[in-house]
Formats: sequence, C-alpha cells, structure tokens
Amino acid sequence: MMQSVTYRKMKNHLMSGLMLACTLAVLVPLGLIFFHILKMGVSSLSLDFFTHVPAPTGEPGGGMANGMVGSAIMIAGASLIGLPVGILGAIYLSEFGGSKVSTLIRFAADVLSGTPSIITGMVAYTLLVVPMKGFSGLAGSVALAMIMIPIVLRTTEEQLKMVPGSLREASLALGVPFWRTSLKVTLRSALSGVLTGVLLAVARIAGETAPLLFTALGNQFWSKNVMQPMAALPLQIFSFAIAPYEDWHRLAWGGALVLVTVMFALSLTARYFGRTRQAG
Repeated sequence: MMQSVTYRKMKNHLMSGLMLACTLAVLVPLGLIFFHILKMGVSSLSLDFFTHVPAPTGEPGGGMANGMVGSAIMIAGASLIGLPVGILGAIYLSEFGGSKVSTLIRFAADVLSGTPSIITGMVAYTLLVVPMKGFSGLAGSVALAMIMIPIVLRTTEEQLKMVPGSLREASLALGVPFWRTSLKVTLRSALSGVLTGVLLAVARIAGETAPLLFTALGNQFWSKNVMQPMAALPLQIFSFAIAPYEDWHRLAWGGALVLVTVMFALSLTARYFGRTRQAG
C-alpha cells in the first residue's frame, strides 16, 4: 500500500515538473525576445520618432510617424471591410448552422485562416494592384481584411452559440422581427466575446508585412491618400532592418518595440473582455 502511494506521489511530482518545464519553454523565449527588443529599441524612442518621417538616406535622425499613421489608416480600412462581413457571416452561421452552405462557409474560413499571408498578398496584388496599375493603401487594406474576416467569423460564431436559445425565443415571442432579434438580442448578449475576437484579429493584422509588400509597397514620405503607395510600420521595420545604415537599424528596433507594445496591449484588452464574458 505504501509503495502504491509513493509511486502516485512520484508520478504527480514528475508530471508537475514536466508541466512547469513546458510553461517555462513558452515563457522564457517570449521574455527574452521582449527584453531584447526593449533593450535595443527604448533608446530610439523620442518625440521626433513619433512626429517625423524618416530622414534622407544616410542622414541621422528622423522617425516613423508616417508608418504609424499609414498602419492606422490601413487597419481602419481593413476593419471597415472585414468586420461587417465577419460579424454578419457569423450571425448567419449561428442561426442557420445546419445547412450545406454553412458547412461550406466554415470550411472556406478555416482554409483561409490557415493560408500563408504572403499568398493573400499575391492574390490582392492580382485582383487590385494589377488592374489599378499601381500600389495603394486600399489594396493593403483589402489584403489585411482577407486575413481578418475568417478570424472574426469563427470567433464571433462561437460566442453567438453560447447565447441561450431562450433569449431568442422570448424576443420572437414578443413579436420582434428575426433580423432585429439577431442584432439587438443575440449579438448584443455576446458583445464582449465579439470584441475579444475583433481585438485579436486587429492584433494579428497589425504585424503583417508580407501582404503589404505586394499591395501598399511603402512610402518614405507622408501619404494619407489610400489610392497611392502608403507607409506602414511593419514595412518600415523590414526596410530599415536590411538597410546598411546604423541609424536606420536603430529606428527599426524602435519601431519593433512600438509594434510589439501595441500588439501586447491589444492582447491584454482581448483577455479582459474574455474574462468579462466568462464572469457574466
């Protein structure tokens, strides 16, 4: 009997140690990456970094203000395209989930979410850049929206499935139209979960570089015209990191720090809404 108890305790300690080792295997590399980016990039942050465009080639100084503004514009454009499609598609799947069309939509969304982002950029290049005969921020927004839609679609559908059916039935019993019930009752009840999916999708596209290489191309100057090539923070980080100028390397580390901080903040906010949903 004592040997059996000792064996169970040893097995318990062994599995606890294994889980701790797996946790450290995830956290330690993440911590090292963030620490290194913080160490290399914090010295580059200044008022000029957030208010000036890059200095001419080979000259010191400048900033990445145009890249941050360009990223914000393209993310906003992608959200205007992707969020209505993703959310309305999720409502359809949650309400008519048993049809063959719904199964096909889910399969297409899963395939699209697993497609490498560079392929998405190539598709957007073929569909938009070539016919328009030029790179543009609009093409970049469309490429990012193609990445955002399946994420929002699937996360929103799962949240809508968690809404009790009694709420829908009560609304319909009071004579509320089906479309209004879906929007005002079902969607509103799952709003915190939907926001979680939206924030995760925004965090995902905020760091994408490959699709923008094929669509927005980048710009060293101020450009708020979505029909023209537009700067983006990930594009500038890539361009400056492979450049032969030390000052551009410094700016690239600063841009990486800003980008990682934004993505970290979005992820924390998403977790907050997720916990709020669970607590509710």
